[in-house]
Amino acid sequence: MARDYRPNVRESNVISRLDSAKEAARTGALNKLYEVQEELANRIAMKLIEEQLIETKNKKELERQILGCLKTLLAADEFTVQYRIAPMRTLVARPNFIGLYLTAFVVEDLIKHRSIVDVNGTNEQIYGCVNQQVTKLIPMLA
Repeated sequence: MARDYRPNVRESNVISRLDSAKEAARTGALNKLYEVQEELANRIAMKLIEEQLIETKNKKELERQILGCLKTLLAADEFTVQYRIAPMRTLVARPNFIGLYLTAFVVEDLIKHRSIVDVNGTNEQIYGCVNQQVTKLIPMLA
């Protein structure tokens, strides 16, 4: 009888474990985001203004827009999130999806808002500013 050959069984198991760990980290990050979304929106808005990456007429409106983006992220499915962050994925070597999602929002949507005067800085600078605040409140993404 011929022997049953199963290629890559170990590799499949390792990949499966890695995928499970990645999904668990993502779920944990979203759960933590749900708890700290208002504080995170406030910190990001303040930091973007302090570092002069965004010029705005109304800080509260900027904060409200960022909070709305976070709520949209919490309600979005995987495909929507991946579609949204696709243009930003190459900004840094190991990006986190929350920072990329918010960066994409600032660069693509927030720039069109009536209370925003101008968005200054590069995508990398905006991501760095946003990601710094995200990793302070959601350290599992660091």
